[in-house]
Amino acid sequence: MISIIPTKPCHLDRIWQIEQLVHSHPWSKASINNLSSRGAIHHVILEEDLVIGYFYAQNIVDEVSLLNIAIAKECQNRGFGRRLLQFLTEYSEQKKAESIWLEVRAGNQNAVHLYESVGFNEIDRRENYYPSDKGREDAIIMTLTL
Repeated sequence: MISIIPTKPCHLDRIWQIEQLVHSHPWSKASINNLSSRGAIHHVILEEDLVIGYFYAQNIVDEVSLLNIAIAKECQNRGFGRRLLQFLTEYSEQKKAESIWLEVRAGNQNAVHLYESVGFNEIDRRENYYPSDKGREDAIIMTLTL
């Protein structure tokens, strides 16, 4: 059974494990453990009771920012990322947010295609923003109007 629930402290060790395995430049453990940031909307997706993915977002003045999202490597390409995005979209609409914003590494084409497929549009780029194995890469800024 799949469920999406607010992130709890008991989920943090598994989130930290996933974070380190799926991101080339993971967040710090302190950032992962901060569940009470301003406007926090942090959720996990569970398969049975196991965390298989998560997102961290903020809702500030009716504008949601997707800060981090990941699915465990062994669970990727099974639609869980899409489910998390759909959940975030529905949640944001219920909270009367006007838009969702995110940025993504230009080299992460799987993520770019997923975001585009649920309605996000590229609106800008930050050139050479992210460190990468090959030097630097652009950040694509995307938005979804609700």
